[in-house]
Parts: sequence; structure tokens; C-alpha cells
Amino acid sequence: MTQEIATLAGGCFWCVEAVFDDVIGVAAVESGYIGGTVPNPTYKQVCGGDTGHAEAIRIAFDPAVISYDDILDIFFHIHDPTQLNRQGNDVGTQYRSAIFPHSPGQEASARKAIERARQDWDKPVVTTIEPEAPWYVAEDYHQEYFEREGAGNAYCMAVVAPKLQKFRKSYAARLKRQAEVS
Repeated sequence: MTQEIATLAGGCFWCVEAVFDDVIGVAAVESGYIGGTVPNPTYKQVCGGDTGHAEAIRIAFDPAVISYDDILDIFFHIHDPTQLNRQGNDVGTQYRSAIFPHSPGQEASARKAIERARQDWDKPVVTTIEPEAPWYVAEDYHQEYFEREGAGNAYCMAVVAPKLQKFRKSYAARLKRQAEVS
């Protein structure tokens, strides 16, 4: 299997990771930090908003099963790309909406995906396309956070769970669980 990588920032990485963990063709999702100026930042530093990093996810996927374009369309469906430097109550540049392409082809696809997304929103899409930058894996306790802690975390129940439910309803044919049943 040939794998490609997509790196996306769409607010809290717990939310975005939980969705892409469910997608057919996605082999792995890793939470981390990208786009800042401090080497090896900690969660506390990133949350302070002074490092320039975004909370992001890195997705390893099989392009024979799901295309980069489809991943971008899901990305635009599961977060609000019209909110500048925030998602809901999470405020700061670390929660910005951004795409970090790994090739000129991905950059071209990102530009087209933003144009497609504009048709679905009444306000301007503020998602940025940022240059590839060093990737810093988030601390272990952030990996698969919703899977491990979601039911016991009020934030996850209020924010992540509804987002995941909306995604599962809209993209039932793209779910790993659906494929296992079929």
C-alpha cells in the first residue's frame, strides 16, 4: 500500500483526530504542532499562543482508497473555516484553520478545496495554506485522546462527540465501521 500524508489544522486536535480515525483509507492519525517558531514546543507553550504553532493532525492515508481531495472535503465539513484563529470557544492562532501541503499537487488541491468550501459558507473562508514546516508530535496523552478519555471529559462530550456524530451521519459510506459490517 502506498501512503500519502495530509497535515491539517482545524481547531482542537482532539476533535479533528477523532473524525479521521473513523475514515476508510486512513491508516493513522497523529496529533501535533506545526507552523511555529519554537523547536519542540510543549502543549502548555502552544496553548499560550506565543509559539505560532497550530494544533494539527497528520494523516497517513491510502490514496487508492480515499483521495486527498476527499480528505480536504471532510476537513471543511467538520470544522468552521470561516472563524479566524478560533473554533467555537477555543480562541487563538493555535486553533487556526490551515492546510500544510506536502507537494505542489497537494497545494493545488488545497486551493481548489477552499474554492469548493466557499460555496457552502455564507461568510468568507479564512483557511490558510501554509508552507510545509517542522512537525512536532504532541505529548502521548494527546494521541487518540477522544478514544481513551472522551466519555469522561466534559469538553469532549460537549464539543467532540456532536462533531463526530454529525460526521458519521453525513459520511456513513466512508466509515471504517460501515466497511467492517458490509
